[in-house]
Amino acid sequence: MAAKNSTDFLLDGLSLSNSTVLTADNLTFFDKVSGMPATLLEHGGLLFLEAKIVFAALACIYIGSYGALRRPPSANLPKKKKGKKGKKDDADDEDDQYVQGMLPSDAILFPIMAGTILVGLYYLIKWLEDPDILNKFFQLYFSAMSLASLGKLVGDSLNLLVGFVFPTVWTGSDGKLYHIDSEKRGQWHAHPGTNDQVWDDRKKSPLPGRFSELKLADSTIKLLWDIRRLFLDQWTVRFVVHGIVNEKFPVKFNNILGILFAIGANIIYYTTKSTFLSNVMGYGLSYTSIIIMSPTTFATGTGVLVGLFFYDIVMVFYTPYMVTVATKLDAPIKLTFQGPSRASMLGLGDIVIPGIFIGLSLRFDHYMYYRRQQQLKEIDLETEKISGDEVVTTKRTQRMVVKPDYVNPQGQWGDRFWGTKLTKMFSPDATPALRASAFPKPYFHAALAGYLLAMVTTLWMLIVFNHAQPALLYLVPGVVIAVWATGFIRGEIGEMWKYTEDGSLDKTDVIVEVDGQGNVIKEVEPDKEEDGKEGKDAEASLASSDEKGKLSGGTMAAKEEDKNSKKKHPVFLLSIEAPNY
Repeated sequence: MAAKNSTDFLLDGLSLSNSTVLTADNLTFFDKVSGMPATLLEHGGLLFLEAKIVFAALACIYIGSYGALRRPPSANLPKKKKGKKGKKDDADDEDDQYVQGMLPSDAILFPIMAGTILVGLYYLIKWLEDPDILNKFFQLYFSAMSLASLGKLVGDSLNLLVGFVFPTVWTGSDGKLYHIDSEKRGQWHAHPGTNDQVWDDRKKSPLPGRFSELKLADSTIKLLWDIRRLFLDQWTVRFVVHGIVNEKFPVKFNNILGILFAIGANIIYYTTKSTFLSNVMGYGLSYTSIIIMSPTTFATGTGVLVGLFFYDIVMVFYTPYMVTVATKLDAPIKLTFQGPSRASMLGLGDIVIPGIFIGLSLRFDHYMYYRRQQQLKEIDLETEKISGDEVVTTKRTQRMVVKPDYVNPQGQWGDRFWGTKLTKMFSPDATPALRASAFPKPYFHAALAGYLLAMVTTLWMLIVFNHAQPALLYLVPGVVIAVWATGFIRGEIGEMWKYTEDGSLDKTDVIVEVDGQGNVIKEVEPDKEEDGKEGKDAEASLASSDEKGKLSGGTMAAKEEDKNSKKKHPVFLLSIEAPNY
C-alpha cells in the first residue's frame, strides 16, 4: 500500500488528496508525532475518513473469513439428510467447497509475477501515451470478473437478512425454545420432562417472537410460509456442454438474485463509472478472493506475505512503477472514500493479501475446536503370521482416534439473535449449530488485532511523513507476528506447523500410540505387507468378477448402448430447477 499527496489511484495502496498542509517539512519526526493529536483534532474530517477505511477493510476480512469456513479435517463428514422422496440432500456438500491452495514456491513466484506485470503495465502505458484504451480494457475485464464475486457477496448478504426475518428457532419470554417447522408449517417446543414436541396452535405463521401470534388471514399465513421456503430451500443449477462439461450444483434463490444484481450493477458501472458501484464491485472481489484462496499452511502463508512485503517496499520506495501505474489506471481495484475536502483510496491488495492469512487463522481455530473434542477408543488388533506350518495369532490393544461429527456454523446470526438471551449472546447454546458457531477464536482475534494496529500505524505514518507508505511494510509484521506469538504463548507452535489444508490430515480410523498421561505420541503406520496382500486379493477378486461379468453383462451392455443411442441428449443446457412445493 502507498499514500501520496495528490489524487492517486493506487493498485495496492492508500491515498490522500488535498492533504499537503497537515505537517511541516522542517519538523523532526518526534515533533510530528507529538503534534499528531492536535493535527487530528484540527482535521476531524480526516480522522473520520481514515476510520471508514479501517472499518471497511476489517469488515471485509471478517465476513470473508467466516464465509471461508468449511469442515476441518479434525471433524467427521456430516451425514447427508434425506428429503421427502428419500433422496440425499446436496446442501451438505457445500461444507467441503473447493479451495485454491498455495504452494511454498508461491512465496517466490508471487512477488516475481506481480513485479513482472507491474513493470509491463508501466512500459505499456508509456508506449500508449494515452491510457484510455487500457482503462477500458481493465474496466471490462474486472466488470466480467466481478459478476460471480459480486453475486456471491450479494447472495450471502441476502441469506444473512433472510435469517433474521425467518429464523429456525427463537426463545419466548417464558424461556421456551420454539422451533419453526417448514414441513408441517407450525411451531413447537420441547416438553420439559419428556422432550416430546408440543405444538402451539396459536403460532401458525413462520414469524418469530411476538409476530408469531399475529392474527393474519389464512391466505397471508400460507403466503408467508411459501416465501420462507422460496428463500431457504435449495435450488439446482445445471450446466451442460455436450462432451465438455456436465455439472449440477445447489444454490439458493438469493444467489440467483445476487447474480441478477451483479449483472445490473456492471451495466450501470460501465456506463456511469459510479464510484459507489466501483467500491461495491471491489468489495465483492476482495470478499470472494478471501473465500476461494488459501495459503494451505502457516509456513507457506508467512512466506508469501514476507515476499510481498519486500515487493511492496521496493516498488513504492525505489521505483516509479507503482505510483505511475496506479495514477493512470481507473478500474474497480480499490475502495474510494470521499470526505468533505479530500478523498482517500485503499488498494484491494491490502485487504486480500493479509485477509487470506487471517482466514487461515480462523479455520485453524475451527480445526483446533474439533481436535480438542476427539476421543481415543481402545480397539483390539489381531495379527496373523505364518511360522513354519503354524499360524501364530497375536493380539494387541491400540487406540483409535474418534472424530466428532461436524456441525455447520454458518448462517446462524438470525438464530443467535432470536434464540439467545442478551447475557449469552457470545456463548449461545440453544442448538448444536449455535454452540458450534461460538467456537473459541484466539488466533483469529489476534490476527484482527494485529491488522487493526498495523492499519492505524500505516495511517499515522502517512500523516507524519506526508509521503507514500507501503502498507504491507506494517500489515505483514502486524498480522504474522500476532498469529505466531499467539501460538507460542498457547504452546501450539507444533500444531500450527503441522496444520495443512491440502487434505492429508483428513483421515479416518487413525491408530495412534499414547504415553502414560494419555497424550498422543505418534500415528501408527499400517503394515505395508498386509496392505499389499489385501490389495492383491482385492485385485484378484475384481479380476474374477470382471471375467464373469463379460459373459453375462455383454448382452446387457449391448442392449443398454442401443437404448441410449436412441435417447436425446442436450448439446447445450443451462437450467435452474426449483424445489417441489
